[in-house]
Amino acid sequence: MSSVDYDMMTKSQMGRKIVSVFPASDISTFYNLPFRQFSPAGYLRLKSLQQMLRKLLNFDPCLRAILTSVLYILKQWWISFENRLHVYQSFKIPLYNEHFQENQLHRQILTYLNSLPSIEDSDFTNLFSGSKASEIFLHLDANQTVNDNFLGARVSWTNEKSEGNRNSALVLRIKKKDKRRIFRPYFQHILSVADEIEQRRKDIKLYMNSDRDVNSRWRSVPFTHPASFDTVAMDAELKNKVKSDLEQFVKSKQYYHRLGRVWKRSYLLYGASGTGKSSFIAAMAKFLSYDVYDIDISKASSDSDLKTLLLQTTSKSVIVIEDLDRFLAGKSTAVSLPGVLSFMDGIVSCCGEERVMVFTMSAKDEIDPTVMRPGRIDVHIHFPLCDFSTFKILASSYLGVKDHKLFPQVEEVFQTGARLTPAEIGEIMISNRNSPSRALKTVITALQSNGGGGDGRRGRRLSESGSGRSSEESGETGGVYCRESVHTVREFRKLYGLFRLGSRKKEESLDSGPMEV
Repeated sequence: MSSVDYDMMTKSQMGRKIVSVFPASDISTFYNLPFRQFSPAGYLRLKSLQQMLRKLLNFDPCLRAILTSVLYILKQWWISFENRLHVYQSFKIPLYNEHFQENQLHRQILTYLNSLPSIEDSDFTNLFSGSKASEIFLHLDANQTVNDNFLGARVSWTNEKSEGNRNSALVLRIKKKDKRRIFRPYFQHILSVADEIEQRRKDIKLYMNSDRDVNSRWRSVPFTHPASFDTVAMDAELKNKVKSDLEQFVKSKQYYHRLGRVWKRSYLLYGASGTGKSSFIAAMAKFLSYDVYDIDISKASSDSDLKTLLLQTTSKSVIVIEDLDRFLAGKSTAVSLPGVLSFMDGIVSCCGEERVMVFTMSAKDEIDPTVMRPGRIDVHIHFPLCDFSTFKILASSYLGVKDHKLFPQVEEVFQTGARLTPAEIGEIMISNRNSPSRALKTVITALQSNGGGGDGRRGRRLSESGSGRSSEESGETGGVYCRESVHTVREFRKLYGLFRLGSRKKEESLDSGPMEV
């Protein structure tokens, strides 16, 4: 290499040349020093100095620590001095746009910055564990700066945080002489890296709204709910209808636009507590790979605040309001019925697309018809108390039993009108999962104790016809009494608090069509 070639070397190129000769752990300080140009003779002097320092540092750890501190101070001094010699331009990327919606560019840049090795050099850096025990992620703290290099240009990013998080922003600082050369390619590089990282992680997040007076309105956690359409105890035909409806919605952007309608879909899940509505929402989110926004209306301070929360949600999300009937029946002074209706299909609901809205209720009979009209609610799905067909699905999932000699007796009890929620039967099966026979007998006893359709009979003697159960196995002659000596109904009530007999009968609906489209 000629002397001219050496003179034309930049700091970055020369640093890489040195690193290729010396171990990174010893030469890293040299690489960061602001050497501008090197001649062959200068390079040899550096090489000799590096070898001498390596011997000294290995010999005296105290000297190594002192020298490292001195070099760090010199580096910071040089950067400060160099900054005074150049004209810089700053660009601000706010967290929210002028419509109070989340700025997606802010999220993508922050994802990119958190992946930079230089984030470790920040004065304050947040550490978070990943989905795996061995994973640790670094996140840039508030009001901290991280440096980046792109095509030989050095830029800096500052994570500016303000009170209330309203004016929070990322600030890019770049030399004016470098802006025209690298600005667009740099942002294209950022978006490409951020997209690759997000595709690799593909974590679904659960967002929850906070009170208005806190720093951030939305708090997020990884959405790790294990439910899926395969594990939801529901009629297979109904599940397939819902899956088909969701798949068709995802592919219908042009269709909705041609009709002049907002690209969103609204579902009402109604049924007694414990019938699987929340698990079904989780299954929908995982099926679509959408984030979930769980909105607590009681934390909204006004109708306008509720609209603002909707504006801050993103596309490709499931927006959930649970127990809407309870809220409508209450005496809320913050959010009114018109405010809820506007949230469901008002003008503000068009500010964002590819959203699925899900509302849950215990019953819909006494709800104002204006809430239930088409456009506000597109699909009604009923979640009834457990019947025999649902019981068989639960037995297969919880106990691994597709058929059993006690099934005819279970079916006979269901035919009397006795009902429990899937959650109640699931808990019985979990507590007796090591013995399917004991689990089924306990289910029969619990159903009988639930009144057998309101006749109040307990421990009713069941017919043996078709049961295939021997007198030795049952412990009785001429019939079967489905009493469980270990897990009595009274003990089960005390342990799980599952049986609220009066309310369960009132909540059960006679609606025969679980899905209305």
